[in-house]
Amino acid sequence: MNFIDKNNILSNKNAFNRKQMKKLILIRHAKSSWKYDVTDHERPLKTRGINDANLIADYLKSLNLNVDHVLVSDATRTKLTAGIILPALKIPENIISFKHKLYDFSGESLIGVIKSANDAINTLMVFGHNHAITAFVNTFGDRYIENVPTCGVVIIEFKERKWSQINPGKTAHTIFPRDLKV
Repeated sequence: MNFIDKNNILSNKNAFNRKQMKKLILIRHAKSSWKYDVTDHERPLKTRGINDANLIADYLKSLNLNVDHVLVSDATRTKLTAGIILPALKIPENIISFKHKLYDFSGESLIGVIKSANDAINTLMVFGHNHAITAFVNTFGDRYIENVPTCGVVIIEFKERKWSQINPGKTAHTIFPRDLKV
């Protein structure tokens, strides 16, 4: 007589492995305005950017994401984008960090920040800039994306259990504002 359900053990083991995998949610800031005489770092969002961020926030709510930590570039347009999306997802403020290193356009700092994330974080959300985001998703994802548009979201899953050891993973999901406009 065998009281062990092998199927249940296997499904529990797979659930454990999925939980240990690293998930990265990359979000490019929403469309910014060039209308004002301010530095690039201080550019605000355009009305279109605000509308796109609200569309993306509503969509991300439907995914029921369980985010462990959020990193946000300290540029105005990135903070404003996060300020629309994060409250909609009910992300607590105590898991949000602002990083000047994410004000990066080449991708080198972005890679460094992600690879230095605490390994207790399984799902990391990062708000950043192009060309860094597009370069990252094309280096670490398994699907080529010519350009991640403003307010575009790319989710990549990694098999590794340590952020410092991530290798190219699986591009699990992409969503761009144009996909949500009817």
